[in-house]
Amino acid sequence: MEIGVRILFAFLVLQVARVGGQEDGASGSCVPGFQVKQYQVAYSGRFQKGQALIQVEFDDCAGNMGVRFEVSDPSFYVNSDLNLVPRHDVTYSRPVLFIHGLSAHADDKAQVEVTGLPLQSPHNLRDVLSLGQKPPHRSKRSLLVPAIIVTENQRAPFPKIIGRVIETQKPLSHIFRLTGPGSDQYPKGLFTIDVDTGEVSVSRSLDREAIDSYQLEVSTTDIDGNLFEGPAILVITVIDQNDNRPIFKETRYTGEVLEGSPTGTTVMSMTAFDADDPATDNAALRYNIVRQSPDKPSSNMFYIDEERGDIVTHISPSLLDRETLPTTTYELEIVAKDMAGSEVGLTGTATATITITDKNDHAPEFTHPLFEAFVDEGSTGVVVNLTVDDRDDPATGAWRATYSIINGDPMQSFEIQTNPDNNEGMLSVVKPLDYEATALHTLLIKVENEDPLVFDVGYGPSSTATVLVRVLDINEGPVFFPDPLTVTRMENIPVGSFVASLNATDPDILEMQSIRYAVLRDPAGWLSVNPVRGTVNTSGSLDRESPYVHDNKYTAVFIATDNGNPPATGSGTLVIYLEDYNDNAPYVVPSVAQVCEDAHDMSVIVGGRDKDLSPNASPFQIELGKQPGLDKTWKVTRVNSTHSRIVLLQSLKKANYQVPLLIADSGLPPLSSSTEVKVQVCVCTKSRMHCSSAHSQHASHLLLPPLLVTLLITLLCL
Repeated sequence: MEIGVRILFAFLVLQVARVGGQEDGASGSCVPGFQVKQYQVAYSGRFQKGQALIQVEFDDCAGNMGVRFEVSDPSFYVNSDLNLVPRHDVTYSRPVLFIHGLSAHADDKAQVEVTGLPLQSPHNLRDVLSLGQKPPHRSKRSLLVPAIIVTENQRAPFPKIIGRVIETQKPLSHIFRLTGPGSDQYPKGLFTIDVDTGEVSVSRSLDREAIDSYQLEVSTTDIDGNLFEGPAILVITVIDQNDNRPIFKETRYTGEVLEGSPTGTTVMSMTAFDADDPATDNAALRYNIVRQSPDKPSSNMFYIDEERGDIVTHISPSLLDRETLPTTTYELEIVAKDMAGSEVGLTGTATATITITDKNDHAPEFTHPLFEAFVDEGSTGVVVNLTVDDRDDPATGAWRATYSIINGDPMQSFEIQTNPDNNEGMLSVVKPLDYEATALHTLLIKVENEDPLVFDVGYGPSSTATVLVRVLDINEGPVFFPDPLTVTRMENIPVGSFVASLNATDPDILEMQSIRYAVLRDPAGWLSVNPVRGTVNTSGSLDRESPYVHDNKYTAVFIATDNGNPPATGSGTLVIYLEDYNDNAPYVVPSVAQVCEDAHDMSVIVGGRDKDLSPNASPFQIELGKQPGLDKTWKVTRVNSTHSRIVLLQSLKKANYQVPLLIADSGLPPLSSSTEVKVQVCVCTKSRMHCSSAHSQHASHLLLPPLLVTLLITLLCL
């Protein structure tokens, strides 16, 4: 039985890796590491101490100086002749051994399969075959399916035999069948099985980064397709090769660090990705700065953590001074290398741009301790620009200046703003200055930054400056007081009457100048002014009802001119409030009224109007004129203080009638006027009134027809 088991495991030999390694070596270029990555050792009872089992092929492409090997089973080691040797007699070995070769130039692993091991127990058998599955329902299983390991990127020719499946009790008439992804399912045709021998082959190169393992099913059937044994799981694992370079997520990274930051301040992080197996050194990345531009004041101003990719400052805070550095932007070339940074590792490159940002470590300083400005009295606007020097980064809060007046402006006559283009302070006069009051203003100005200074920097004496503002005297025009001057006068006062006395003074009190007055604007031409004394008299009748009077106010403008060189002029306004005088007789409105001839109430409403004001206007007294017999046909009754009703006492036919009225106001003495109201007696329908267009007849003529009839009768009797 022991001999049969040995024979059985002798067939489980994988030659593909050795063939692939030999083909890789034929390329003529040295690849550091194991030149052959898979080996087999046949178990023949036991391994004796010191017995050379196999010789591994390892070349670090640099003479193999300082190479050391580690074996996963401590019972074995690799000697100086690269032979795998037992440390003592070994009666039982693990089915798979791993050898780790490491030097300054290479870091690689190889696998050794031990075949022909005795069957210890069903549990140990599963461990040997790496199946990890429950035993099949058959009590004695004759189908042995070992796991297969294949290296990616193998070279032609294909197909290559990569393993073998054994059925210990297989009749000659039975055949092997392989199914699953990679065989009869997508990706189809990768793996095939010899129906007679059970040899498993791969048809083309594999890519671990695409698919890292395949799980297929192996079974045996008779020629009619009837299942004899299986199905059993066949696991094919793809072993990684270092065929992918590290790739940075971005080609260019940007970061910034504040000037004066402590050594070791993190600036930014850079990470790269390697598609190789992360459990191997093929994807173990190490970062390095290979170039810094510029390289002043130090070529290693920054350091990168080789494992995490964090870039930190490596320069002292005193040297990391933005104002003294040759540039504020540094460019670093970062290289990421796999194989844990060994020389044989593949690399990827990216660029990091680091900006040294400014902090407010320099206070602004005035370029001069004293500034002088000249300004004409009475004028406003910018009078002087204050210049400052700040060594911080322009266009930042650490550079932008703010100015304030801290002394010398009790009346708040000045204002100072910052010119955003050049950071200068623009001192302006916002309230006109008076030379006669103060000819010289001494201002104390302070400049600060928008951002606060760092804790160890303060504002010094150079952050304040004195500004002397000298006021230049100009000939100012006379000033009226009060302006406007308001007086009250009765309308219709006699021509030549006194109205007001103008008062204008010259602000140039030191010049002792004389003033002359004149009329500038007198809309109605009612006024005159004495040129020396400034007294205003009437030159025409003041009429409150004039169109030049608004809200009972008449407005005129006068000027006062001094005798300076050149002369200066000021203007003042005179407002005359006109009191009413009963100088306008009242009148009746409307002048035309209409009534219907068949109306029950044949009457019209009229009202009084007067240009004068109360008490020289309403209440009005409206009554009929004094013509004889008028009161036989018409009657006037009072409605209220302004309106009365004209009532027709008898029916009249369609015609126009002139009714004389007398109206009087309530003035003392009252004024009255006679007027006539045209009353139209019309024929009315539902839609309109039909009135006569003939000339009106006087209301007193209504008495003539009866008199004429009486006269005719008398004449006939005679």
